[in-house]
Amino acid sequence: MTTAQATAQAATQTAAQQGHGFLSPTGVEIAFLLVGLVTLGAAVVTVTTRQLVHAALWLVVALGGLAVEYLLLTAEFIAWVQVLIYVGSVVVLLLFGLMLTKAPIGRSPDTDSANRPVALAVALAAAAALVWVVVDAFRTTWIDLDGAVQGSTEVTGSILFRHWVLPFEALSVLLLAALVGAIVLSRKKKEGER
Repeated sequence: MTTAQATAQAATQTAAQQGHGFLSPTGVEIAFLLVGLVTLGAAVVTVTTRQLVHAALWLVVALGGLAVEYLLLTAEFIAWVQVLIYVGSVVVLLLFGLMLTKAPIGRSPDTDSANRPVALAVALAAAAALVWVVVDAFRTTWIDLDGAVQGSTEVTGSILFRHWVLPFEALSVLLLAALVGAIVLSRKKKEGER
């Protein structure tokens, strides 16, 4: 091996060991950013559209984008839970409730409100408070890269069934109550019934 080849090989190894920086993102980071922008756009359209069914369908796009983000973060279990529970169940339950309660499909002047500026101000204040709380809470928290993978099934199951069993079960009861409520509201009253 010549000296020039050895020098080039050493430079390549040094560059590989240094890794990439902020100004040289990887393909996964670029995909993460692009999917994040699409997800953000779908979320904005979800809350700004005036048609309920369109809002539900844009919600599918936003929740599906979150599942892709989880896949890009190598949290496959969380991604599939996102698809099965949120995209599969919650959105279907929402559409089922819309159909059973005979909610208006198109634009409805009854559902429009003149409080949009107030709602926007409250949403921005809530978002700022949430960002501040999360940044303050995790300011000194570091991820242990040598430990167990945080998105793995083993770690997620351990955390879920050790610390989050009660909220998990409460959510399932809440979804069941929403389904029963939609069925009760959709029942037609027979003549003579109150």
